[in-house]
Amino acid sequence: MFREVINTISPYIPGKPISEVKRELGLDKVIKLASNENPLGPSENVKKSLMQNLDELGIYPDGNCTELKLKLSKKLGIKPSQILLGAGSDEITQFIAAVFINPGDNAIMAKPSFPRYETVTKAMGGVPIELPLKDFTHDLQAFYNNINERTKLIWICNPNNPTGTIVKRKELYDFIKSVPSHIAVVVDQAYKEYIDDPEYPDAKEWLNEFENLIVLQTFSKIYGLAALRIGYAIASEEIIEKLNRIRPPFNVNHLAQIAASVALDDEDHVKKAKDLNKKSLEFFYKSFEEMGLPYIKSYGNFVMVDVKKDAVEVFKKLLLKGIIVRPGDIFGMPTYLRVTTGQEGDNMGFIKALKEIL
Repeated sequence: MFREVINTISPYIPGKPISEVKRELGLDKVIKLASNENPLGPSENVKKSLMQNLDELGIYPDGNCTELKLKLSKKLGIKPSQILLGAGSDEITQFIAAVFINPGDNAIMAKPSFPRYETVTKAMGGVPIELPLKDFTHDLQAFYNNINERTKLIWICNPNNPTGTIVKRKELYDFIKSVPSHIAVVVDQAYKEYIDDPEYPDAKEWLNEFENLIVLQTFSKIYGLAALRIGYAIASEEIIEKLNRIRPPFNVNHLAQIAASVALDDEDHVKKAKDLNKKSLEFFYKSFEEMGLPYIKSYGNFVMVDVKKDAVEVFKKLLLKGIIVRPGDIFGMPTYLRVTTGQEGDNMGFIKALKEIL
């Protein structure tokens, strides 16, 4: 009855929602630091714009996202025809796999990394070639060594989720240049806006040079629009045209388009979120060092910390205290927790609880 490959795919397990934890454990207050969300949420301007457009909910959205594409193209310095919008950039990963992968083809990716790369590859009958991280980041030499005649896609999460590490400019450029032009290289930059390091590459700068390059970005993270599900791909006009052939006609809802358009202008809100994230990471690093806990320096809005114990057990004990994080067992890192940066009080609450448990 079912396709055999479906039995090889594990469903995505999201972080527990606050309402469920409150209900299950009878708690009045819960701190969620599990899903790499912006603790500030969207800007006030975004909230106002959403309220002003509620009367339009009975109308289908603009299937082409015309106004948002025009705004993005101006901001990014590319043509509107080089942009494709999706219900979160993870929806776009499905489009990419559907366009490039035939049964038996393979896609190269790191492990651990964003789990959707493996899922969408398998769903198309493709074979994921999952290569271990080196020093917690992508081993691009190993990627190159594993390219073969059936390779159609290469996924690079930069910064990598869950480890928060980056591939630096020269290494990424040299790698993309070495990849045969018939293989698509996807660079996922979901956390790009948090980064100041000059060695971090914005891969969209190379779109004119590499026709096989696809860059993913999202409004879910620093812009605080995770609930509205909106992200985008930028690539050559040819690739975008092919992706559009299988994109559902109204995949990005009207309110998401409005919110994203307003959010692009909210530079003060982005700076505030970025500053808070930097302060939160510094607080976590200092706290972990005082506790003697190794951690991985992060370029995102989260950090992996080695609690030197079974992370699932620590996760469960934190849950009883009303704190939701991500246990590292799902990433093959059984003694690590992935913790999202939060508001100052939430960060302090997590550290206090962790000290009590450990």
